[in-house]
Amino acid sequence: MNNQNNNLKTSIFEYRKHLEQVEEILDELFQHSHNGDIFVVEGKRDIRSLKKLGIDGDIETVSNKSILNFSEDIAYTGKCVIILTDWDRRGEILASRLSEYLQTLDADYDIEIREQLKSLVKKEIKDIESLYTYVMKLRSIAGTTSDFTDFTDEFGYYVYHPFGW
Repeated sequence: MNNQNNNLKTSIFEYRKHLEQVEEILDELFQHSHNGDIFVVEGKRDIRSLKKLGIDGDIETVSNKSILNFSEDIAYTGKCVIILTDWDRRGEILASRLSEYLQTLDADYDIEIREQLKSLVKKEIKDIESLYTYVMKLRSIAGTTSDFTDFTDEFGYYVYHPFGW
């Protein structure tokens, strides 16, 4: 019985550590949102997931437009572009092409956040649309809502405020 309790404690500790790492990335995304940067995702469900996590602002979907035209349009805004495509095959191709085009256009972009997030959660989820549910599951298992203050808006979405605003 004692061994079972030790395993559970270790497991909860690992969940909390994992949650902390994910929350650090969410904090970084929140800061980019606060700075007015542009997020690029694949679909409406990805937008919904980010908004539920309190990441709002300018979130664009890679639409039916060509990736080159889309890249030109967002590059000419002069804002930093945060690439958050899924980590399935299609998402990997989109991320690669977007970063290639944005680099050619000398645009400010970030693909590292996506890579960090992917390395943390790729065994559990494969896309941005699952991120909100995953974070809520981690918070539930870890027995915490996080070190940050969470508020819910009138639609039931979490509004993420890392400093308790």
